[in-house]
Amino acid sequence: MTDFDQQPKKVLAPSALAHVVLQTANLDGMIDFYITFLGGTVTHRNEMLAFITYDDEHHRIALIGLPNASPKVIGSCGLDHVSFAFPDLTTLLLAYRQRKVRGINPIWSVNHGPTTSIYYKDPDGNKLETQVDNFDTNEAVKKFMDSAAFAENPIGTDFDPEELIERIKAGEDIAKLKKRIEIGPRGIPARF
Repeated sequence: MTDFDQQPKKVLAPSALAHVVLQTANLDGMIDFYITFLGGTVTHRNEMLAFITYDDEHHRIALIGLPNASPKVIGSCGLDHVSFAFPDLTTLLLAYRQRKVRGINPIWSVNHGPTTSIYYKDPDGNKLETQVDNFDTNEAVKKFMDSAAFAENPIGTDFDPEELIERIKAGEDIAKLKKRIEIGPRGIPARF
């Protein structure tokens, strides 16, 4: 029997992040974008809602159509971006190429250190990150995040995805390509 009156030191953590819900005045455009961006499918749609998935979850993105919704205010408080993980660098870059062919181009490509990340914007201006982990264990990530290099530059080093693809094709070691090039102090880019 569960003791609902017990008071542990911290609240139970969820088992997973299930989905993200976005409001939009451009329901059709956002549905098309997310189906393309995620390689997804619509699991339900009506005149005001759409549920989109790309895996075994019934929906990962829900869209609420509000014709009078105001445009996103850049620089306002709130959610900055949603991140989607890939199993390896090659798959991340393959998805980048597949999006590029479909007219979805990144706004920023950066090796943060813990991750190699490619950022995009949806039609409403919401930012999306696609990423691959650069370390094999959480302990290794923690060690890097405790380093002087990360303290000096917690943002990362920009990279060109096309150059990375060419280097992989040339046979360079993936582990070497995932290692961040240190550039010294850096702040968040203005365009981001």
